[in-house]
Amino acid sequence: MLMPSLFRENLFDDFFDDFARPASRFMNFGSPQTPVMKTDVKETKDAYELHIDLPGYKKDEVTAQLKDGYMTITAQKDSSKEEKDEEKKYIRRERYYGNCSRSFYVGDQVTEEDIKAKFEDGILQITVPKKEPAPAVEQKKYIAIEG
Repeated sequence: MLMPSLFRENLFDDFFDDFARPASRFMNFGSPQTPVMKTDVKETKDAYELHIDLPGYKKDEVTAQLKDGYMTITAQKDSSKEEKDEEKKYIRRERYYGNCSRSFYVGDQVTEEDIKAKFEDGILQITVPKKEPAPAVEQKKYIAIEG
């Protein structure tokens, strides 16, 4: 007879771990999200559009940062579940604290002001404009001649 597990949300999680869903053991405890942000990247004439799935996250739990030509998206979650019986004794207490992040190279010419971002219905939509790299200006270097 199958009994509910003490460590998982679903009573079948432990039973099917090695068969149907071998990757489920890498999921964070108590979290329905996988550690990887699923991302669609679409190229348009003037820009790249990213659609990043972040179900269960709120806008204030998501940050985007641009540094050295890399745009890094970070989502941080802090949640807890508490259930008590009539006598205020704990039946179950669970906490989940974690974060996930993903970086994309957007180029050194792109600035924070160029990137547009919108978070709606658990999907982060980011538009990164295409920018041509600035042509390298050849600098003449001279050797000092002593005389």
